[in-house]
This record gives sequence, C-alpha cells and structure tokens, in this order.
Amino acid sequence: MKAGFIVSAGDPREAAELAAAAEAAGWDGVFTWDGVAIGTGDTYDPWVVMAAMAMRTERVTLGAIVTPPSRRRPWKLAREALSVDVLSGGRLVLPVGLGALDDAAFGAVGEATDARTRAELLDETLAILEGLWSGEPFAFEGAHYRFPALTFRPTPVQRPRVPIWVVAVPTSDRSMARAARWDGLVSQVGEAAELAPITTWLDRERPSWRTDGFELVAQGSTQPDQAAAAAIVRPWAEAGATWWLDADWSTATVESQRRRIEVGPPQP
Repeated sequence: MKAGFIVSAGDPREAAELAAAAEAAGWDGVFTWDGVAIGTGDTYDPWVVMAAMAMRTERVTLGAIVTPPSRRRPWKLAREALSVDVLSGGRLVLPVGLGALDDAAFGAVGEATDARTRAELLDETLAILEGLWSGEPFAFEGAHYRFPALTFRPTPVQRPRVPIWVVAVPTSDRSMARAARWDGLVSQVGEAAELAPITTWLDRERPSWRTDGFELVAQGSTQPDQAAAAAIVRPWAEAGATWWLDADWSTATVESQRRRIEVGPPQP
C-alpha cells in the first residue's frame, strides 16, 4: 500500500517545503486540498500549491483532495491539470467528487448545489477532460456543455491521460459505477471494515481492479509514532486499500505536519 500526506496548513511556499520533506522521508504522495471559501482559515489555490510542490520534488505523486468539477470550467481544468502534469514530469493524479456544500463558493455564488446537477456536470467534465487531453480535435454536445472541435496541445505527460480518482460511496451504485470507469475510488468510510462492500462491488463489476492499476484510496490520521501508525493503517491494507492518505483536518500546523512527515509513512 502506498502512503500519501495531505498538507492541510501553511502557505504555498510552506506546502512546497513540506512536500520536499515528505519526499525525503519516503512518502509516496503529497496532496493539497481544493476549497474556496470554507470557514475563516487561510485558503490557497490548489493549482498554485501543486505547482510549488512540483518544483521542490522529483518523485512523489501530487494531487488535491478533492476537486469538484461542477464549479470549474472543464477546459480550464484540463489546461491546469496538464500544465501541472508537464511541470511535475507526469506525477499528477486528479481526485474528483461532487464537492462539499459547506464551501460558500457553491450556493452563495450561484453554483449548482443539488446532487443530480453536480453529478451531471462531473460526468460531462470527465468526458471533456479525456477528449481534450487526447491532443486531437474534440467537440462536445452535452446537457450542460457544448462546443465545437478544440485541439489542446501539449498533451499530458501521462498517457493516455492524467489518472482520475473518483469519490464514491457503496450505497450508491451510480457513484460506484462512475468511479469504476476511471482509475481509482476515493472512499469516504471511517472504518476499514466498511471497505468490504466496496471491494465486493468492484470484484463483481470490475474484476480486474486488483491487477490493472486501479487504486482504492483510504483516508485517516496517524500520530508521529511508527508502531501506532502501523496499527491504524494495517487493517485498511488488509481490507484492500492501495493508498493511505494521512491528514489532520482540525488542529494541523506547519510544525505539527513537519513532525508527522519526518517520522515517515506508516509501514503496515
């Protein structure tokens, strides 16, 4: 199982420094987060943060947990993502979901808030990203987006495209099917045992997922104690998770994150 760290505090320069520290400590990925107006804390554009991280690292996977395409223009998102993929030498992953409505940059500014519309926008955006990243002329005609043939160059370093991880819940066949069409599933469960319905569904609907590079992503928090961290993460690995993302969403500071990072990733 690979291990990533979500940097949840600090400005872009500090985030880049933490990414470099994580790479040196053996982490497999470093992630930021995508928000606009959540609470009153400091918030930075994830694409700027990831660009800064890319310039300070050479190996780790980079991404933002998670991008809600329903409030981003697909062609702009396609350009941002391929730019960071090129800048990083092909190390970007794009985790996507419907988005958290506690971010005021949905309802307060007139963006769609009902789940059905956001899901439709997500599906159309993913189709557009795939088409534009092909580097060939691509036109689109959907319920929400329509445009004549566009040709995007350059293409992402990663071929056939930047990997896409999708948030899904086992109680929704539609969200599970969406994730299974792409490259990974970001789980939203709180206990390792809750992965069982997800792996059962994937075994049935995408039988090759365990060997074809599909990622099953788990999230949680560990302390800077390797034995304790391993005890937390081991059940997730045994349940089928292929990535563990470590984060402190409540009390993180730059220094507390640095302490956790420097101890190194969990070793289940």
